[in-house]
Amino acid sequence: MAVGRREKNNQSRIAVAIGIGVLAGCIFAFAFPHGFFSANPPAQNRLRSKSNFEVGSSSCESTEKIDLLKSDIMRLSDKNVELKKQVRELKENIRLVEQGKDRARDQLTVSSKPTKAGPFGTVKGSRTNPPVIPDETVNPRLAKILSKVAVGKELIVCLANSNVRAMLEIWFTSIKKVDIPNYLVVALDDPILDFCESNDVPVYKRDPDEAIDTVGKTGGNHAVSALKFRILREFLQLGYSVLLSDVDIVYLQNPFHHLYRDSDVESMSDGHNNMTAYGFIDVFDEPAMGWSRYVHTTRIWVYNSGFFYIRPTVPSIELLDRIADRLAKEDAWDQAVFNEELFFPSHPGYDGLYAAKRTMDIYMFMNSKVLFKTVRKDARLRQLKPVIVHVNYHPDKYPRMKAVFDYYVLGMKDALDPFPDGSE
Repeated sequence: MAVGRREKNNQSRIAVAIGIGVLAGCIFAFAFPHGFFSANPPAQNRLRSKSNFEVGSSSCESTEKIDLLKSDIMRLSDKNVELKKQVRELKENIRLVEQGKDRARDQLTVSSKPTKAGPFGTVKGSRTNPPVIPDETVNPRLAKILSKVAVGKELIVCLANSNVRAMLEIWFTSIKKVDIPNYLVVALDDPILDFCESNDVPVYKRDPDEAIDTVGKTGGNHAVSALKFRILREFLQLGYSVLLSDVDIVYLQNPFHHLYRDSDVESMSDGHNNMTAYGFIDVFDEPAMGWSRYVHTTRIWVYNSGFFYIRPTVPSIELLDRIADRLAKEDAWDQAVFNEELFFPSHPGYDGLYAAKRTMDIYMFMNSKVLFKTVRKDARLRQLKPVIVHVNYHPDKYPRMKAVFDYYVLGMKDALDPFPDGSE
């Protein structure tokens, strides 16, 4: 009996112990759902940690943005300094252009950046001056016409009055035959204006100017030639390059396909061979000087002021101003003044013109002396087809122009034969 009672008591104790264990487990489970040593912190702790991380990250990003902004400010500040420097240089260049004295030298000094000379034989100076900024306020009506007529900001320009009507007809007929689109006649009187309009020739008549109109309507070749320098200035101010043409010229090819455009003035020559056209050394002999009797000189035959290509640059405009001013004050030939201003160097009491110039090929841009004295008598040269022929050496201009047109355009091989080399 005693043994049975003890076993009973032991079982009761075990049952109580199990019950207490189960109860304690339930209580701990409720109080610590994630356990004492859980790898995942409570949600509140996680939120707090996340908040702290975002604050730190935001702080780092703000610092980087501030550094970038500072860098941008420094870069823009440097750029602003450079722009201010360029503005100052531009203002200085404008001041020098307006100053009018020693223009070319001063512009070169201010606007050019010093450079190191290259190896022997590789150094070449620049001959091409920059074009002027176009100013349409100079002549809005002409600017509108040029915008329609010019090709690539360049065109042929010819001045004409009723005295040269017959030659003008050959002039524009040859241009049309070659299919040159960019040309313009500056009509100096109303009959020429009507004549051009009736023949579908691009024409422009200036606004009334009593002094100019008097010369234009009644003047001969030389008077009209002098007038062209004043009128030509407006074309250059508007930013156009002009191939200035006298009316006694026959066009056989498009001249714009044969220009170099590397100089302020590109002109045909009155020379009749390579020496006279492009320059040569001429020896002057003075026997009275004994040992030093021989003096070497440089010579070149003059440029023809009736056919030249001129770019819209400051030296070009200065050239026109100088010529127009001298012709207004002196009884001088415009071609002589044209060459003096282009070639005479600076010397005491005189500031020379700093303009770049180029001589055209005398067999492509041919004067009538070359044609009638040399080319027509040479079987090889007769095969050449010049760009233009300028009947400048002969007073019987119209019949010789017609003969040139017949020979080169219509293929009449004997058209040039009746004429003597020179004038009778």
